[in-house]
Amino acid sequence: MSDMDLQKSEKQKQKEFKKAEKKKAKEEKKQAKTAMEPGRKKKIIKRSIFGGVAAVFVLFIVYSNIAAANAKPIVSTMAVTRGDIEQTISTSGSVVSDEVKVYFAPASVQVGTIHVKLGESASKGQAVITYDETDLANEKRTAELKLQQNEGSYKDSIQKNNESLGDLGEANVNLAVLEQQITDIDNYIKELQKNVDDKKAALAHEGALLQISLIDWADDPMSDEYENLQKLVQINTYEQSNNAEIRAWEDEITKYTDMLNNCKEYKSEMKSQKSSAESTKLNAGGKEELEAKTEIETISSQETLDAILATENGIMAEFDGVVTEMNAVEGKTPTVGEQLFKLESTENVKVTITISKYDLEKIRVGQKAAVTIGGFTYDGEVSKIDKMATKNNSGASVVNTDIKILNPDENIFLGVEAKVSVSTEKSEGTLLVPFSAVNTDMDGSFVYAVENGIVVKKPVQTGISSAIDVEITEGLNEGDQILTEVNSGISEGMAVTAMPQQ
Repeated sequence: MSDMDLQKSEKQKQKEFKKAEKKKAKEEKKQAKTAMEPGRKKKIIKRSIFGGVAAVFVLFIVYSNIAAANAKPIVSTMAVTRGDIEQTISTSGSVVSDEVKVYFAPASVQVGTIHVKLGESASKGQAVITYDETDLANEKRTAELKLQQNEGSYKDSIQKNNESLGDLGEANVNLAVLEQQITDIDNYIKELQKNVDDKKAALAHEGALLQISLIDWADDPMSDEYENLQKLVQINTYEQSNNAEIRAWEDEITKYTDMLNNCKEYKSEMKSQKSSAESTKLNAGGKEELEAKTEIETISSQETLDAILATENGIMAEFDGVVTEMNAVEGKTPTVGEQLFKLESTENVKVTITISKYDLEKIRVGQKAAVTIGGFTYDGEVSKIDKMATKNNSGASVVNTDIKILNPDENIFLGVEAKVSVSTEKSEGTLLVPFSAVNTDMDGSFVYAVENGIVVKKPVQTGISSAIDVEITEGLNEGDQILTEVNSGISEGMAVTAMPQQ
């Protein structure tokens, strides 16, 4: 029922009530004129009083119902404001090192002392492992002697190899020249052959034309034209088999073909010389010496000697970090290339988090983040986003993302959990509404506003959102009064009483 109908109903009830009051007053006046007994008169007065009270009560109920019917629902509203909003992704992950170095044994030398145990911190330049001094000196001397031995053998091999290298150099030079000569001669022969083919084709074409003309004059065999054509046909036939230019070109082709064959034969000889030189650069004794040298160098080559010299003071940590694996054992001699220990940096650290498909479009490399570890907060930055999703414990697809800690300190421990808040986007001086005010339906996002006491549905375009507010990019103006919460009793077009909130 509308407000106008309610007002008409109220006026009609008031009219009927006044009419009933007048009628009752007339009856009482009439009864007053009639003589009554005192007892009866008292009863009538009591009944009148009681009836009046009842009438007033009924009137109160009627008015209360009318007032209740006309009462407008009270709704809480808030003005659309302008301000700053920041969208974040909050999650957690484990602190891991972004720089890991595995150290291997550069030489087969007995381990002396392990200075940094498993789980302990090492400073850049600090010796993690040192070798047994006696064993180190022996290995160093052995490497030096074997290098001297190799030097004599190498000189002998080089001297004997010089001849083969000379033959190889000659073959390489001649092969390059022969390759060019063969190409040039072959191209020239092709050019001569083209001349022959073109000339023969021209004579054949000329002969064909003469034959056609001869057929045309076949009806007049006694004419001079017919006789001339017969002669020309004979001359053309002879030329096709005995043309001087063709003969000269064919002779030249034969000449250059022989030359080409000679070049190819010489090229074959040079290839054989090259192959022979390559296979005999070292004689049997020199080859065996070289193989022996190679075998010895596997154990104690110059690189091994350099490695021994470089580690005389031990194997140093290349950065500040924690020893997360220790395979070396004091008193044990590792083989060359055997893993000794692993060092993980505490200077270059990150937090690995997982991003759901709903947040994937929000995150980008380079975004800033706040990383909280054990009560300390550090500056972070998105440094890497994997290009392949994985499954988490719940079976959902997630993408691993690295947050680099920009200002690590001694309070950071590898493997601990860290809270991460990534700032994905920020808008300044934009229109804001409470998160609870935005609704969605089949047509998109909308809010309910109150205009002149009426609920109005307003479609909106939203931007970024935080845990509290939503950015409105289209559909509202600053100062618009909107419903902060909507229940099932609120609908578009309803008359309401707005209670603005601060």
